[in-house]
Amino acid sequence: MELPDRLASMLAGDEGLTRQKAARLVVDLAKTAGAKGFIDVNHSHVSGVSVITGGHGLRRFLADLAGEGSVVIPTTLNSAGCDKRKMEEMDIDYPDFLEQQFEIIMAYESLGIESSLSCTPYDRGVEDEAGYASWAESNAVAFSNSWTDLITNRESGLSALATALTGFAPEWGLHLEENRVPNIVVDVDCELLTLSDWSVFGDWIGKQVRPDWKIPYGPMPFIRGLPSYISFASKKALTAAAANYGCPMLWAEGHTATPHLTGDEESLKFTAEDLAIRYEELAPKGQVDLIVIGCPQASLEEIRITASAVRSHSEMGFKIPDNRLWVFTSGYNYDLAEADGSIGILEESGVVILRDTCPEVTPYNRNHYNHLMTNSLKAEHYLTSGLNRMPTSVGTIHDCVKHAFDPMLSQGEVVPLSPKAQPQHASSKTHQSGDCKIIGGGLDSQDDWVVEGRAMVSDVALTYLGYVNRDTGVVEEVGHPLDGRAIEDTVLIYPKGSGSTVAPYVLMGLIYTGKGPKAIVNRDVCSLTLPACSLLDVPYSHGFDQDPCLAVNDGDLVRVTKTSNDVVLEVLERVGD
Repeated sequence: MELPDRLASMLAGDEGLTRQKAARLVVDLAKTAGAKGFIDVNHSHVSGVSVITGGHGLRRFLADLAGEGSVVIPTTLNSAGCDKRKMEEMDIDYPDFLEQQFEIIMAYESLGIESSLSCTPYDRGVEDEAGYASWAESNAVAFSNSWTDLITNRESGLSALATALTGFAPEWGLHLEENRVPNIVVDVDCELLTLSDWSVFGDWIGKQVRPDWKIPYGPMPFIRGLPSYISFASKKALTAAAANYGCPMLWAEGHTATPHLTGDEESLKFTAEDLAIRYEELAPKGQVDLIVIGCPQASLEEIRITASAVRSHSEMGFKIPDNRLWVFTSGYNYDLAEADGSIGILEESGVVILRDTCPEVTPYNRNHYNHLMTNSLKAEHYLTSGLNRMPTSVGTIHDCVKHAFDPMLSQGEVVPLSPKAQPQHASSKTHQSGDCKIIGGGLDSQDDWVVEGRAMVSDVALTYLGYVNRDTGVVEEVGHPLDGRAIEDTVLIYPKGSGSTVAPYVLMGLIYTGKGPKAIVNRDVCSLTLPACSLLDVPYSHGFDQDPCLAVNDGDLVRVTKTSNDVVLEVLERVGD
């Protein structure tokens, strides 16, 4: 593969160690993915900002990265974990949180990154742009690919940062028209009337995915039966929730270009009953301590809907008690909403308006908050994960506002957080016997290596952020085949990473502290796993001539050997034989 002259110069170290590291990662990903070449990127958006998402892995990595070099293309930054102007209202009970948070932000700023601190980079004018982006925020990836002409792969925080520092990205995946095709057809047989309806629907699509579906780039649905008008906030709610399960783009009949269907797509139907069942499951049971709106950060439309709902109560002389309603938005939309009077309406009624942060990346004080309510399935997905482990209910914005004004609407003991065993956790693995020797590829940047150890194997994707304990390395996802087990000192074999684009920082943190695996084997090209392995030199392999997730039993003793560009995975001893 021929490298552009400047990328080759960076790889050789001619522009300093920082850019050399970034170039190595870009080239590793390109060769792993079988990229056709490299593209010039117009804009990058980097995730991994909050202390509770990036953690010690992020802080140590940024400290190691500091030195020569800064970004060469316009680059924005994802949400932080707090609003520094409202620390008293947020009442964060986390030692040195503000100090650690601004250590992270200042490290990014030293690289020339704009500290926009927003998870919605598409909500500030870029919706009319075209070209290539390198975005590492799952909801932004799904929105831009679906509703704009800005094309991006589903990058990790690390790969987006590498592109920002070099200006190049591998040409592969969703950059190629032949890969931008639907793999699911979804027929909608009900009305979607509120923003939360759209959010429930997007999350529902992801929940239907099964391990044996052929979806190498994640679920990519073509949706039929939507109304003739879809507002900006509705589009945002739909794609953000679908992104919970790795959806990088979707199509909507009558609203996007109509894709070619082959007839091989999986088929789903969403009904009024499906919608009602989810609302019943998500309805508040027990005392609600706090209501949060704006995940992803609230658009101007969402702020105005919330202000309208609040005004209907405040004009009757009521006020929200005890700062019970928090609305999260970007600094950009805050200024717009302040200009039209919406912020004034909200604050006069007792709403706390938070900028630069998002509900899912905020550490809540558990002395005060143990049951949240929101209008967002993206928020519910991550608030109930290992990030906060918070019982979370869902309703419309109007329902949320009612609960904010009247704490007595839902009373009683808070229902404990119930395990979220998902249908897509079903495994297709069967016990294998006999010899096994399969051939794959490794990372070009790594020297030859040999690793022996017990295989920890699943044919179900692994979600690092929120579902792998960042301190112990134990998988904490009920229903997952690996639930309850530590990845430490294993040869870890799984299809790919899923969920948040911050995953590499969790993995890096475990590697730094000795809680990571000896080696990682992926079935699919994984931009969430490869970057950590590339930068920290963890033996990594992929692209085998057989599916390693099915060929190797969980518990087999294996040897993985890299010689030049080839990797051989051998089973030395079958478990149970």
